[in-house]
Amino acid sequence: MQDAVKLVEIWRGPVLEGIHRGHAVICDAKGEIRASWGNPDLVFLPRSASKMLQALPLIESGAAADLKLTPEFLALACASHNGAAIHTDRVQNWLRAIGKVDDDFRCGSHEPKDIEARNGLIKTDQSPCQMHNNCSGKHTGFLSVARHLGAGPEYIDPAHPVQLAVREAFEDMTGLESPGFGIDGCSAPNFATTLRGMARAMAKMADCETGSQTRNMAAARLVAAMAKHPELVAGEGRSCTELMRAMGGKASIKTGAEAVFVAILPGPGLGVAVKIEDGGTRAAEAVIASLLVQLGVLEAEHPTAKKYMYGPITNCRDTVTGHLKVLI
Repeated sequence: MQDAVKLVEIWRGPVLEGIHRGHAVICDAKGEIRASWGNPDLVFLPRSASKMLQALPLIESGAAADLKLTPEFLALACASHNGAAIHTDRVQNWLRAIGKVDDDFRCGSHEPKDIEARNGLIKTDQSPCQMHNNCSGKHTGFLSVARHLGAGPEYIDPAHPVQLAVREAFEDMTGLESPGFGIDGCSAPNFATTLRGMARAMAKMADCETGSQTRNMAAARLVAAMAKHPELVAGEGRSCTELMRAMGGKASIKTGAEAVFVAILPGPGLGVAVKIEDGGTRAAEAVIASLLVQLGVLEAEHPTAKKYMYGPITNCRDTVTGHLKVLI
């Protein structure tokens, strides 16, 4: 088995201060590896990078059509959002449409990452609700599928019809039986696979070669929704949003906790999966940006590409103290 390889160096002035090791795979829909670093057969948890796969049943079940969900809501189903008003207002409207309220969520609450939303709660002495959870769009999608199927309220139970549908879609798209799952930060099951399997799933979403016309349509709609509404997939100041804007719809990308990043490239029909061993998110961002440049969907000289690939690293006085160096 191949070990993790050096992917990113952190320099402070002339001194090498840190090294991030990890794994990366570029794959086509047939599972053929076009390029890889580290161990493509590494078993890992994709975390929020799997949200596009978890959202497939929302469309395939007929729930999205029944609710007449527009691309904005499909993008939210794939999101790890900031909890800004543009996110929570839409989630609230979606909840009303399915006759649900915040208490019907099973994701838990946390402070919004959006500064304006967080300060608004503080100024009015309010606590965050579950709609502020970065996964509330995904969970509204789960609730919509459960409602459509006439299933019970505990939609995060691994044996619930919603999660059974998610697992079937996940395993079909990765081409592998999942060896198990962990419970994600939002309390939903997160199924494990290999890095190659995840890259293959992203490639199948890219060229809509899933073997099912219904699944092809669902994949295409989700990918297009993310590309059209990058601000809903994450939010201002976030790498997913900024890099998708910089690419102008050429690729849809998604981060996951513990330094996971994936990319869907419809043009060449390729998928990318990245995992940094130490969980360093900035390293995952640097690697995915570099690969997007190499694959021709992100301009190397674009300011956003430079920001994530090189930095610079600054301190509290905005003094440049260092930079990143991507090694692939």
